[in-house]
Amino acid sequence: MQEFIKWTLDTIREDGASMSWLEESRFEWTAITGQAIRQILEGKTIILVTDHKNKWFEHYITMALNKPTNDRPMIPLVCLDKIYPQYDDITGGEMIDMLDDLLELSFKGEYFFWYIGKGSDRRSDIAKRNDNSCMWVMDESFQNALTLRSGDELVDIKLIQLYRLFDKTLSAALFGEVDANE
Repeated sequence: MQEFIKWTLDTIREDGASMSWLEESRFEWTAITGQAIRQILEGKTIILVTDHKNKWFEHYITMALNKPTNDRPMIPLVCLDKIYPQYDDITGGEMIDMLDDLLELSFKGEYFFWYIGKGSDRRSDIAKRNDNSCMWVMDESFQNALTLRSGDELVDIKLIQLYRLFDKTLSAALFGEVDANE
């Protein structure tokens, strides 16, 4: 079983120059992704949240994560918008607390948030409140988050590249090729 940080670097380099931008962020990447993979391996459900601009990516992930050609166990994944379509109407921390209670009752604490989008978006608030969230945040530095720039003309391509690496990492961890704890 290969060390996670080395496996990540090798995998980035296998993809060639198009992924070189991620080399300098690989330590952030491995910390965030390792935590998410460990939670998936523990059987937790992913609650996917994106800002409105990245709704296309939410759809992409939901279509790609459990496609039959993956040849691996299915991963529990739900979109917050499907659980609570009125999320945009939430105002204030008390309403987020009520939504947290709903999720706690529904998933018995066996879930984590995966947020993708601008850090200033209200939709990020629910993930920011939870220490075990996986966050790909744009235009804001946040602890335990991978930071991207929404103004980057290649941001959509980078999101797809990040997803591909996440997907490869998940498969490698499921099949014992890499240890996400290292």
